[in-house]
Amino acid sequence: MARVVMYSTMVCPYCNMAERLLKSRGVEAIEKILIDREPGKREEMMSRTGRRTVPQIYIDETHVGGFDDLSALDRKGGLMPLLAA
Repeated sequence: MARVVMYSTMVCPYCNMAERLLKSRGVEAIEKILIDREPGKREEMMSRTGRRTVPQIYIDETHVGGFDDLSALDRKGGLMPLLAA
């Protein structure tokens, strides 16, 4: 299974939905980077992704995007092959 990293905050409903979707697809561990708890991580996320909002999800080295992007990828059938890589 691929490594999943998610930039998140403690009170983000979209982060929770993304986590539920990933777990429903068999992801056992999600490395969460809490940008509201770790100084400098918001700037890291923004420079790495070019985006300001959470969640920002990486599967291995592939930037998937936010929850809407993850959900669309799943609907198109692209999430499971990415997770299996």
